[in-house]
Amino acid sequence: MVWALSSFGIELGFLVEEYAGSKGRFPPIKRRMKKSLYIATIEKGHSLVNSLIETGRVGDLGLVVVDELHMLGEGSRGATLEMILAKILYTSKTTQIIGMSATLNNVGDLQQFLQAEYYTNNFRPVELKEYVKIQDSIYEVDDKAENGLTFSRLLNFKYSSNLQKMDPDHLIALMTEVIPNYSCLVFCPTKKNCENVAEMICKYLNKEYRNHRESEKHDLIKDLKNIGKGILCPVLKRTIPFGIAYHHSGLTSDERKRIEEAYSAGVLCLLTCTSTLAAGVNLPARRVILRAPYVATEFLKKNQYKQMIGRAGRAGIDSAGESILIVQEKDKHLVRDLVNSPLENCYSNLILEFTKGIQSLLLSLVGLKIARNPEEIYHFMCGTLFGVQQQFLSKEKSLSDITREALECLIEKGLLKGKITSEKEQKSQSNLEITQLGQATYKGSIDLAYCDALYRDLKKGLEGLVLESCLHLLYLTTPYDMTYHCRPDWMIYFRQFSQLNSVEQKVAAIVGVPESFITKKASGQAIKKDVDNGVVNRLYLSFVLYALLKETNIWNVSEKFNMSRGYVQNLLNSAASFSSCVLHFSEELEEFWVYKALLTELTKRLTYCVKAELIPLMEVAGVLESRAKQLYDSGYKTLAHLANADPETLVKMIEHLSRRQARQIVSSAKMLLREKAEALQEEVEELLKVPTGTSEGLLTTLP
Repeated sequence: MVWALSSFGIELGFLVEEYAGSKGRFPPIKRRMKKSLYIATIEKGHSLVNSLIETGRVGDLGLVVVDELHMLGEGSRGATLEMILAKILYTSKTTQIIGMSATLNNVGDLQQFLQAEYYTNNFRPVELKEYVKIQDSIYEVDDKAENGLTFSRLLNFKYSSNLQKMDPDHLIALMTEVIPNYSCLVFCPTKKNCENVAEMICKYLNKEYRNHRESEKHDLIKDLKNIGKGILCPVLKRTIPFGIAYHHSGLTSDERKRIEEAYSAGVLCLLTCTSTLAAGVNLPARRVILRAPYVATEFLKKNQYKQMIGRAGRAGIDSAGESILIVQEKDKHLVRDLVNSPLENCYSNLILEFTKGIQSLLLSLVGLKIARNPEEIYHFMCGTLFGVQQQFLSKEKSLSDITREALECLIEKGLLKGKITSEKEQKSQSNLEITQLGQATYKGSIDLAYCDALYRDLKKGLEGLVLESCLHLLYLTTPYDMTYHCRPDWMIYFRQFSQLNSVEQKVAAIVGVPESFITKKASGQAIKKDVDNGVVNRLYLSFVLYALLKETNIWNVSEKFNMSRGYVQNLLNSAASFSSCVLHFSEELEEFWVYKALLTELTKRLTYCVKAELIPLMEVAGVLESRAKQLYDSGYKTLAHLANADPETLVKMIEHLSRRQARQIVSSAKMLLREKAEALQEEVEELLKVPTGTSEGLLTTLP
């Protein structure tokens, strides 16, 4: 998004600033000369809004655009989005909010929450035809038919007995009707299924498919090999020659980006993918096939189904798009209900996500002085989506009871100070105050479930922080929530521990994982003494991060720890983001002053995880590691070099770089350079500004 809007911003004279992961300045620089467009993730958008409220600048927000508004009903991210919108509505009367979604049902609730006008349109630039396949019969979804389905045709494709056994769902028959001249997406329930389906298709596909855009597919394989620093996924090596690839979170972001580019250009004609591709990635297709009505083991929801089939039909390319849902006989009645049912309602998650929801919201309301006592807080809560839906979502307790319970919980945790009196005495009650720990928690965007543990870990770190390497710091910035799904391989754990020097091994003992524990686990011996599993898993993940910072090669590290490269990269991104949160947390607590300098540098290293000379280039939106290396090797070593580059020269010098990509890279570099220059100019003007209320006789004129 930043990448796409940079050239637009340069032409129209506004700045584009990214707030994602560890990127973004709080509060944002107050621009005198230009307006800024903030592109933010939900989590960073919340911190951004908080900082604008705190500095009295929330009214500067002219317009807030929320894409995929139905995410309000999706877990902790939905709760955070609700907090952002509720705070803007309560604190600014001038900010306009526009929410967009193609999969909303209970619009009335959202209208009431957002105090909004409702605009709807069924226009679709390309007609979409929905089909359901049961055995070898294909039915069209028809809401006028008695059971919602009308027979369309029989599949006409000759299957050998062997092929019938390998492809019982007739995927090859369905996709060969469109590829290679048109594109096709096959949604699969799991990541492993994506890879298996891609391989199965290529095994039985006619060899003539290899001839289609052969040289470009060869270039794609070469690029992916460069991205993997000489290593290429064996599945992709076998499928790409046929114009087929898989797309899921197990790929690195560089790999995903290159595969998406190849698919958009028509070099790849088919992607097998998971449901994540349906949200946020603009990769349309002539035909979308749903391998099964499941996401993992969960039966498909109507919203998910609509998101997936919505990828069918490419404006300006296809005259029509079509989706085919493959159904087994046992699921036939469920699928009939699915295609004929309305979309699911969108419900508030403030209560379901307790520590990330209502408790976090109430803590920040007091910290930001939006509401200072239970009465004001209750008034705020009435304006949330939960306030609108409260009678339906919580029949046993009133909104007032829920609010009071959450406040009592925050006082008990030592995050707020004050007394919650009975409802009869509410009018005479005093204001609540936020504690230092509470201030640090909301400023650092720390999940309230972990704020005590983080404080204890940082405090313990001060007693004997090992700084001979960054391992101890990495342990302190390894996200707590990733430890729950971690399953250490004990032989790998032991091997990695054994490769540490004596000082680094001391870190394990300091955090609470004795060498004897790792040794016994690796040799399968019984453990008598209890060791905290969370600490054990967290240390294991910090070993992964430590290996990454030393090697800067995701492929090598993923092989070393027997983890998917996508998971390793996700761990790295999460650690960079959490490191930024811990930094902000530490800034609010004077006793942790030492962490400020240490974590500033570590956050930068985790964010980019490349050699230092590539970091200035990777700050440019859309430039990932492989591209940064190409640019650096071609002489574009600084941001200024890139901002002043000629796109045509870039195309000639950088392998497999299109003109469009070259123009976007130069535009993004210009935007970033301009933003940095403007920030410095703002600083200079701030320094030279005459202080208000100063006696005229004391002023001297600067030369």
